[in-house]
Amino acid sequence: MTMSDTSAVSSSSAPPEAAMPGRSWSQWFVRTPGLLPAATFVAIVLVWEASCRLFEIPSFVLPAPSRILGGFDAVSTSRWFEHVWATLRVALIGYFLSIAISLPIAIILARSEILSRAVYPILVVVQSTPVVAIAPIIIVALGSGDTPRIVITCLITFFPLVVSTTTGLMATPPELIELSRSLRAPVIREITQIRLPFAIPYIFSALKISVTLAVIGAVVAEFVAADKGLGYFIQFSTSMFQVQQAWAGLIVLVLLSLVLFQIVAAVQRIWFPWSLPTERE
Repeated sequence: MTMSDTSAVSSSSAPPEAAMPGRSWSQWFVRTPGLLPAATFVAIVLVWEASCRLFEIPSFVLPAPSRILGGFDAVSTSRWFEHVWATLRVALIGYFLSIAISLPIAIILARSEILSRAVYPILVVVQSTPVVAIAPIIIVALGSGDTPRIVITCLITFFPLVVSTTTGLMATPPELIELSRSLRAPVIREITQIRLPFAIPYIFSALKISVTLAVIGAVVAEFVAADKGLGYFIQFSTSMFQVQQAWAGLIVLVLLSLVLFQIVAAVQRIWFPWSLPTERE
C-alpha cells in the first residue's frame, strides 16, 4: 500500500464531526430544547422593530414592539390580573366541563354503532354552526353572567375531544377485546383497562388542542357580552384607538394559551410518558 493510499484511508475513516465542525454546532443548536424557537422569535421581533422604524409604519396600523411595551406600562398590575383571571376562569371551567361531557359521549359512540350513526351527525352539525353567530342568542337565553361564556367555551372545545377520544377507543386491537369478552370481563374493565390506555395518546392530542380553543371560546364570549377579561380589554382598547394596549392584551392572551398548552403537555410527559411518540433521530 502506497503512502497516498494510506492517507486516503485515514481521511475516509475520520469522523464527520472532525471533518465538518460547523455541522456539529448546527445539530446542537437545532436539538437544544427551546433554543431554535427562541432564536426564531427574537429574529421576528427584530425584523418587526426594524421594519416599523425603516418604513415609518404608523403605530395605529402596526406598532413596533418597543411601543407595545409601553402599552403594558399604561395598565396597572391589578387591572391586568383582573382581566387575566376573568378569561382564565371561564376558559378552565368550560374546558373541564367539555372533558366531563365528551368522555362519556365518546365511550357511548365507541360502544354502540347505532348510537354512533345517530349522534355523530348531530355533533357535526353543532360543530359546523359558527359559535360567533349563535353567541348573542346564548347570551339572550342565559343572561350576561359567566354561564353563557362557559357554554360558548364548551361548545368550541368539546368536539375535538369527542372525535379524538372515540378514534382512540376504536383503535384498540380487536383481539384484546375478544380476549376480554371470552374471559367474561366486565364492560367497565374493558373500557378502563383496555380501551382507555390505547386512547391516551389520542386524548392528550385533543386536550392540547382544546385547551387553546378554550381560551378562544372565552375571548369570543367576552367580545359579545362582558365587562372584564382579555377579550373585553382588547375590544375596548381598540375602540378607544389605544392600539398599543390592544397588542399588549393580545400578547398576554397568547402567553396564556402557551402556558396552558405546556401544562397539559407536562401532565402527559410526567404521568403518561409511555404515550409520547418516539423521538425522531
